[in-house]
Amino acid sequence: MAGEGRRLVVADFAISLMWVSSNELIKILVQGALGNGANQLEGDIAKWALSLLNMFVIAYISTLANGATYNPLTVLATAISGDFSNFLFTVGARIPAQVVGSVYGARLILLTFPGIERGPHLNVDIAKGALTEGLLAFAIVIITLGLAREITDDFFMKTWISSLSKLTLHILGSDLTGGCMNPASVMGWAFANKHHITKEHLIVYWLAPVEATLVAVWLFGILFGTKKDEQSDVKKATSPQQKSKNSDQPKSKKSDQQKSKKSD
Repeated sequence: MAGEGRRLVVADFAISLMWVSSNELIKILVQGALGNGANQLEGDIAKWALSLLNMFVIAYISTLANGATYNPLTVLATAISGDFSNFLFTVGARIPAQVVGSVYGARLILLTFPGIERGPHLNVDIAKGALTEGLLAFAIVIITLGLAREITDDFFMKTWISSLSKLTLHILGSDLTGGCMNPASVMGWAFANKHHITKEHLIVYWLAPVEATLVAVWLFGILFGTKKDEQSDVKKATSPQQKSKNSDQPKSKKSDQQKSKKSD
């Protein structure tokens, strides 16, 4: 069990590094191919198509790595609805690994291409930025929880809906906050730019998304129930007492019918 946990932490680190660096590589490739046209509609379509392909590749690697991922919000949402030991493991090991992986991913891409744009920018005040990132995080957590509940075996459909949702939400928030929905990724760029302890970064890109995640998990649990509720229902249905009750019901019906025949 401990070995599996270590492998999962290492995989979180590696996938987070890949996520940060690959997203910037997409921008560099499109910029190099289209030049000034990279900022036009043609460039945007190319970046969106490559981003969708990148999300599919990362999602496939994640399945091979037993659920390793790059976003603290999704693992936090799962950990909140799980047991306490899993919550401690997520907060104490997996999320830090994702942050460190993102930091090294940002440093790697900056060392390779020192003249590139350095991560997301907050283009509004702190209140609007926190509200934007909070709403985006709330939406993506609700979508993630819903997909995990309703679609379990269809990798393509699950990844397609998730990737398209992330891309759409990113576009909606890109002009305001960067549409990040990923505190670890933002932390990587903020650390590289030495802006990781500023009030704007902590409130907009950490506090607001984490609070939105907590609200999303709480609301989803109220509307649809949690895994614990489903497990308790299964245990009740398969308990010996419940089975005996179910087996006694037909017998009682037969005895009632026999009594009614005798009285007739």
